[in-house]
Amino acid sequence: MSDTHEAGPLDPRVSWSIPRGLIVLLASASAVVSIAGIKVFAAIVGPVFLALMLTVAVQPIQSWTRRRGWPSWLGMAMALLAAYAIVVGLLAVLVVSAAQLATELPEYSTRFDDLLDGLRSTLSGWGVGKDQIHDMLSGVDFHQLLSLLETALSSMAGVLSNLAFVLALLLFMVFDGMSIGRRITIVDRVRPDIAYALGSFASGTRRYLLVSTVFGLIVAVLDGLALWWLGVPLPLLWAVLSFITNFIPNIGFVVGVVPPALLALLEGGPRLMIWVILVYCVINFVIQSVIQPKYVGDAVGLSITVTFLSLIFWTWVLGALGALLAIPLTLLVRALLLDIDPSTRWVSALISSTPDPIRVHDAPVPRPSPESGDPST
Repeated sequence: MSDTHEAGPLDPRVSWSIPRGLIVLLASASAVVSIAGIKVFAAIVGPVFLALMLTVAVQPIQSWTRRRGWPSWLGMAMALLAAYAIVVGLLAVLVVSAAQLATELPEYSTRFDDLLDGLRSTLSGWGVGKDQIHDMLSGVDFHQLLSLLETALSSMAGVLSNLAFVLALLLFMVFDGMSIGRRITIVDRVRPDIAYALGSFASGTRRYLLVSTVFGLIVAVLDGLALWWLGVPLPLLWAVLSFITNFIPNIGFVVGVVPPALLALLEGGPRLMIWVILVYCVINFVIQSVIQPKYVGDAVGLSITVTFLSLIFWTWVLGALGALLAIPLTLLVRALLLDIDPSTRWVSALISSTPDPIRVHDAPVPRPSPESGDPST
């Protein structure tokens, strides 16, 4: 009888584990390929996620009508109308205001030339040579200013440019939302961790949208009134711009201040422009960059550093739309990569502003009832 012992397939001495270094390398390579693919298809991925975010935002309307015993089709119709009103309403205001701006801007050409002449005289009084003044101001003209304002507005309107695609997606997604409660219930019975991750993404996205909308409305009203009081043209347009850029984490007010400041420069000179910048710094910086990030971090479970890095990353991947959707996109990635697996939920303690022990530990997942319509409501 031979003393040799052949190891069977279930022998504990046999190790099939992959080295951790190779796992990290494979994960990094997969991440690079995935990011490159998303960047290539940004024109499709961006509108799809915008429609998904709007669907998640209006889903409570369907849940509310279902709890009241109303027909499912009525809840779907109300949710769809709410989503359409948001998209079409914002786009209509932007188009009308941009048309007004295009009509008024040519009237400021003479004022712009006068500002340049005054700047040349000031520099000459400070002892700057004519050649140096010419080199400094040779590239500055009114057409560049128009191009800057048009770029800012086109980037803002470009978020909703693919309107037909977004509206069609909203129709299909809201229609599927009528049965999302039953689907999540089935998923919860089979894979409760997946149901937990999806519920975490939906609830976090709604909290983020609620906080950002409330602060955005406050900022828009204050900015609009301040610009109207200062006499800056088109205060409604700049108020809407402030509301939209409020969804850009941390630095949204910087994007929102550039167009009204430039128009204030043409309307009333450097003094009015300085007043506009001061007003925005007092109102927008304090609210958007000091107060709001704390509430957003508490609402979505992301630290201020993570929100800022997510802004940089998603803007690079998806462009202007990525800047607006940076937080919801990060919540989706966290749900799919971290919350979906109890063994990786501990990472949330490192990226959260206020670590939640319930999220970190493997707590029981509440099972939603079919009547609730959503596990996160």
